[in-house]
Amino acid sequence: MEIGVLGATGPAGRGIAARLASVGHDVVAGSRDAARSAKTVASLRERWGDRVAALRSGTNDDAAAAADAVIVATTWEAAVPTARAHAAALAGKVTVSMANGLERVGDEFRPVLTQSGSLAEAVQGAAPEARVVAAFQHIPASAFGALDRPVVGDVLTCSDDEEARASVLGLVDDIPDLRGFDAGSLANALGLEAFAATLLTVNLRHGGRGALHLSGFDD
Repeated sequence: MEIGVLGATGPAGRGIAARLASVGHDVVAGSRDAARSAKTVASLRERWGDRVAALRSGTNDDAAAAADAVIVATTWEAAVPTARAHAAALAGKVTVSMANGLERVGDEFRPVLTQSGSLAEAVQGAAPEARVVAAFQHIPASAFGALDRPVVGDVLTCSDDEEARASVLGLVDDIPDLRGFDAGSLANALGLEAFAATLLTVNLRHGGRGALHLSGFDD
């Protein structure tokens, strides 16, 4: 697939762009600043060599024009404005919302809701013709970016578009050691994003790197 990553110079975007390129997808690493994107891609190629040969730099406009899917990997504060700015290019396209609205208060994280409820629903509102899928909320950016180690965990996906959800579950399956689960409509994205605050709080207070794992399912 040709996949665009909006905000690929930040930790989440950089990590998922590298990981998807490493499993064979053509990935456009988008940024508001083309020079910053080029610097990020050069750094990733220097570190990982041919493993990220399918990764190329570009602007966010270039990433939004990707043929098959686009991942909104900006900071959570920028996700909705970015989706709105590229709404025309995202129309009819599988669009992954992976950010969580969070604030840190002392030694815990708390969810931040939008007027739409979840951030994914707000992204859908900002780009109404996009086929928005909430996914990857519980995978740390550092885990995606460490190509020398498997990224382990379970990915819950929510969308009002059955085909778009199935497409993203296929992307999850392309990454070894990840498992994808159908978690229903986009209304359920609120639970995914809110739980991320809980998971991060547990990791912060216990000094761990815990991830989401579901039991009771045959592989």
